[in-house]
Amino acid sequence: MRLRPSSLVLAALIVPLSLSAQAGRPPGGSGKRSKPAMVAKAPAPAPVHLVLAREGNEVRFIVREQLVGVELPNDAVGKTSAINGGILLDGSGKVDSSGSKISVDLRTLTTDRARRDGYIKARTLVVDSFPTATLTVTDLGGLPGVLPSSGPMTFTLTGNFTVHGVTRATTWTVTAVASGDDFTGKASTHVTFGQFNMTQPRVPIVLSVVDDILLEYDFHFTKQPVETP
Repeated sequence: MRLRPSSLVLAALIVPLSLSAQAGRPPGGSGKRSKPAMVAKAPAPAPVHLVLAREGNEVRFIVREQLVGVELPNDAVGKTSAINGGILLDGSGKVDSSGSKISVDLRTLTTDRARRDGYIKARTLVVDSFPTATLTVTDLGGLPGVLPSSGPMTFTLTGNFTVHGVTRATTWTVTAVASGDDFTGKASTHVTFGQFNMTQPRVPIVLSVVDDILLEYDFHFTKQPVETP
């Protein structure tokens, strides 16, 4: 049977379409598949090292005492600025405790009475054997994952505090203000003499000493990037 001319034209159109479909490409196309668009990945947050600034760091202890011949109780305040160390945060803002230690030279503590200073260093702190106090930071609860560049912050610092050869877990209340790469503020906590096997001062001039020690740290940290290999 002979095909009509119109049938031949229709066949010529259908065959290429069928072959293109079997080859997985649109009719009239080049046959090349388009490559998916490359999506740039955001860089991972870098670790941050908070180092002590040269100024603005001071540690204090405050103890309530009752002196002989004095009507009202008195606060004995000892302080020093002999502090070193820093805090290391990983890319997610978590504390890396291996690089987060703050040390205080207790031999430099002074109060308003030289006689009290000598007694505390020799009998209470025993600085000849235990010259430093250290705080190893393990967590900063409530601190943003990305440190802000301005504004106030309130968070909780958890760390292992070592003094007089004894280490105890401690929790500090922290208030801070961010200003660019600088962070200033105060951290405070309460401990007792007994927690660290220290004997409360007992001298004739002192009637009593409250078994509660307020520790305060006025700090000034500066943010520095951590060099990665």
